Amino acid sequence: MKVEALIVAAGKGIRFGEGRKKQFQLLLGKPLLSHTLDKFESSPSIKSILLVVSQEDMTYCLDEVVEKYNYKKISQIIPGGKHRQDSVKNGIDYLSKDTDIVVIHDGVRPFVTIEMIEESIQYGGRFGAVVFGVPVKDTVKMIDKDRIVVKTLDRESTWLIQTPQTFHVNIIRRAYQKAQEDGFLGTDDASLVERLGIKIHVLPGSNMNLKITTPEDLALADFFLRNYLKKEDCLKK
Repeated sequence: MKVEALIVAAGKGIRFGEGRKKQFQLLLGKPLLSHTLDKFESSPSIKSILLVVSQEDMTYCLDEVVEKYNYKKISQIIPGGKHRQDSVKNGIDYLSKDTDIVVIHDGVRPFVTIEMIEESIQYGGRFGAVVFGVPVKDTVKMIDKDRIVVKTLDRESTWLIQTPQTFHVNIIRRAYQKAQEDGFLGTDDASLVERLGIKIHVLPGSNMNLKITTPEDLALADFFLRNYLKKEDCLKK
């Protein structure tokens, strides 16, 4: 079974503010993206990595990330699109013809673990479509356009979904083709697969699997690394 990883890091980081894009912000002296790539580079089941970045960042990413940190598994750097969905579609189009499983992950989720990656591949191969998630802790309310509460959602059945999201290649190809035909824009890869009527299996994720979206998130990530995680694991390469 051949497994490829598709790492998506083409976001413009509008919510992060001016300056260096969030995927290239330094975290303990290394680009945020590098912390993510380290885990996939070290995962034994991953045969190759396709890295999707903005067109204007391709040379910078090659020089300052791929070559600087000597990644061996990155087979291609692919230009992203207008939306995340467009970027993933570009990456899917570049998958090897003999690839069986693809693991799709946000480049700005640096706390994914090798164990999570391997688990997603194991269950992705078994079920065809798996994601990670964590149950919500707070009360979640649906509101209307005027910010008036419409209803309170059932907390027991409400989960926050993360990446990696792992699929049989034929399933994710069909899902993206269908979305393109219908002009459908989803919020994650699994939402496109759901439209095919395919069951998505949810694996227990981690609250540490933080997506870095704002400067406050980056500060929290720095705190995690300095206080809770082994620095030698984060500083390798």
